[in-house]
Amino acid sequence: MAKFKEISTFVEVVARGSLSAAARAEGIAPAMIGRRLDALEARLGVKLLQRTTRRLALTDEGAAFLEDCQRILAELEEAESAVSARSAHARGHLLVSAPAGFGRQHVAPLLPSFLAEHRDLTVNLNLNDRLVDVIGEGVDVAIRIASLGDSSLVGVKLADNHRVVVAAPSYLKRHGTPQTPADLARHNCLAISSEGSQRGWTFREGGKAVTLKVAGNMVCNDGTVLHEWALAGKGLAWRSMWEVGAQIGTGELVSVLDDFAAPGNDIYAVFAQRRHLPLRIRAFVDFLRAAYAQPDYWRS
Repeated sequence: MAKFKEISTFVEVVARGSLSAAARAEGIAPAMIGRRLDALEARLGVKLLQRTTRRLALTDEGAAFLEDCQRILAELEEAESAVSARSAHARGHLLVSAPAGFGRQHVAPLLPSFLAEHRDLTVNLNLNDRLVDVIGEGVDVAIRIASLGDSSLVGVKLADNHRVVVAAPSYLKRHGTPQTPADLARHNCLAISSEGSQRGWTFREGGKAVTLKVAGNMVCNDGTVLHEWALAGKGLAWRSMWEVGAQIGTGELVSVLDDFAAPGNDIYAVFAQRRHLPLRIRAFVDFLRAAYAQPDYWRS
């Protein structure tokens, strides 16, 4: 505490221009201010201020030290404000963006509970599969299932996620269970298409990620449709655990080729970089993270 008091006194003296003015502001004798400055200079081994009865002047060392001290005191004040804000009441409006399928299943159903805890908040949930411009469109929080590359944004991981190849038990009974990714060439694979091109399925083989082009008699640009086709026993589908975990848990779908699963794209909450995150954003991100961390959430 003594060191901190010496530093704050030094900054106050420079700001007010004299020892007596700093002493009056603190309600103590000027001699006490002088002793603090003497102790600080003695501890540092440098002269910070040239003091006469008429004026104060910073030395070169004092000017450099003052800049650091001002930054440290400002950061301490901001840290105290941030801690105080955590106990404040979240209020205002929250604009949230999420991928359509994920948002329908794992964001929208949680909003009533979130708003029941934060009654002075309102939420606009925007569901779409395009990559939104978080800053340009004024989005408070964007949920993304992808690796993050934009350095102007901050990402908080909400949950792990990986993709699995799934099929209905009826399909596997008719066509057998693939043992390696190469076996997919003999199966009906329900693939997703995007802008006219069909996406491959990625696996890990021999320590490397390998993307395979798969084939089947049905292709769609909507993942929900592929999910429904897989449930109906029409073929194999490569889907995220957030989408099919519940059906795997009930046995409606069976995951195959699990030993070859590639690292997935985890689930993140993304927002613009800010010195202090607004409480409404922090409360929402913490709520989602706690919900997703519940045991068996993804299989319920």
